[in-house]
Amino acid sequence: MRYLTDRKRAVGMGSAKSGTAHFWAMKVSSVALLILVPLFVFTFGPMLGQSHDAVMSYFSRPFPAVVAALTLAVGFKHFADGAQVLIEDYVHGLMQKILIILVICLSYAAAATGIFAIARIAL
Repeated sequence: MRYLTDRKRAVGMGSAKSGTAHFWAMKVSSVALLILVPLFVFTFGPMLGQSHDAVMSYFSRPFPAVVAALTLAVGFKHFADGAQVLIEDYVHGLMQKILIILVICLSYAAAATGIFAIARIAL
């Protein structure tokens, strides 16, 4: 029976590199979403069922537009980081790299589209 230290077992398994930074980015974005999502619900909720003109005039004000844009940006960044962790855990090889690139591109494209739409309404 071989007696290995924890360090010896870890040699050759790869280094963590940016694991800590990724962990803290997920924690910070989740705390930000804890604040932003209720703000978004309370700013967006009163506009449900209103006319198009009422919604457009409401989101042309700074506070609802900024809350909606921040919620979209932080939410899609959190989605991209979480999906990357899932892909790293369950997919391996070349497909892993392809899926991570696709998820990140999809996330940034959706966030940019949403922020552009809010900017068009607000400006």
